[in-house]
Amino acid sequence: MVTAKFSRNSQVTVPKPVRDHLGLRAGDLLNFAFAGDKVVLTKAGWEGGVDPFAAFAEWDSEADRRAYARL
Repeated sequence: MVTAKFSRNSQVTVPKPVRDHLGLRAGDLLNFAFAGDKVVLTKAGWEGGVDPFAAFAEWDSEADRRAYARL
């Protein structure tokens, strides 16, 4: 089990093991589903489809962001 702290500003940082498991990246959307007294967190995606931006993931490194930041 992975635990995260709920802040005074009602924010939670998604722990790295969870981000890695879901393949989360900055800007991704999350779904919250209620299951009784639990909440299930899933990565929002293209239901039944293909992410058209997945082909460009190779150009989305930190080095690329720095190189193109001023364009």
